[in-house]
Amino acid sequence: MHARLVRSAAAVAVAAAGTLSWAPAAASAQSPEPTPSASSAPIGTPAPDTGSVEIITKDTAGDVLPGAVFRLLDSAGQEAGRGTTDAQGKLTFPDLAPGIYRLKETASGSPLHEVVADQDVIVTPGATTRLTITDPFKTAKVLLQAKDDKTGKLLPGATVNIGTGTTTLLTLTTGPNGTSNGELPVSSRKTQFWVKEIKAPAGYDLYKPNKTFTAGPGTPVTVTVTNAKAATTPPPTQKPADKPTVKPSDKPSPSKPGKDEDVSVPSASGAPTADKTPSSTAAPAPAGSLAHTGADATPRLIGGAGVLIAAGGGALITARRRRTDNSTDDGSSES
Repeated sequence: MHARLVRSAAAVAVAAAGTLSWAPAAASAQSPEPTPSASSAPIGTPAPDTGSVEIITKDTAGDVLPGAVFRLLDSAGQEAGRGTTDAQGKLTFPDLAPGIYRLKETASGSPLHEVVADQDVIVTPGATTRLTITDPFKTAKVLLQAKDDKTGKLLPGATVNIGTGTTTLLTLTTGPNGTSNGELPVSSRKTQFWVKEIKAPAGYDLYKPNKTFTAGPGTPVTVTVTNAKAATTPPPTQKPADKPTVKPSDKPSPSKPGKDEDVSVPSASGAPTADKTPSSTAAPAPAGSLAHTGADATPRLIGGAGVLIAAGGGALITARRRRTDNSTDDGSSES
């Protein structure tokens, strides 16, 4: 009975193992345990070593970013892990099978920062893959205005460069409404920029003063340049000609003397007598002015009267002589 109990216990042990086989032997007190055969297999194989991924998140200024959310996807696109960075900006994905994973940032945890693009991560057995994620600042929203420095009128066609240091980051040109919009990359929470106008609106001078402004991530900022009108040279004015224009009807002719020519006055003897009245050195009175009074015209009046008296006396003497001669002739003929 004792031998039957031993054989039954051995059978139960073999059934429980499932991998061992053995041949039944004669019951004896000396061999109560089964003897494994030479073809028996190992109970199991050890699992492969795993790896991990450790992330630290910062911004471009070097400050850590807590609250950033990440997902880790395996090569089949299945989610292998999800987590949020702690107060030190760290996040760890442990116990990952070796292979290539896809890391996705779904939130930066800050209203001032953008998320980075997706990237691949390689996990190797027994090792920790460490990554530093740098989230960029959100761009600043820039509104450019060009104005007349006197009237404040918005001016189209002004082109400016905006940059920091020696680097130009943005070029804007005002449109028909005198404004232009753009996005300016920033590298800190408060970044200083310079403005330089490279093309002035039509009819205006360049805005030459050195202008700077400060912009922050994700915040709007207005940049204004003022332009003065370009100086214009007035066209030269033409002086009126000194020579009077002579009309065809005013040209002198043998039968019609000119206005300014001396006119001969026939004498009583029939010979033309030139007007010998000396011209006055005084300028003629302009139109609309009062006539000159005094003795400056008296010699001319006396001279003219003398000429007329002499001419009349000569004519009278000549007529008397003719009458006397005629009377003499008539008396001689009668005698």
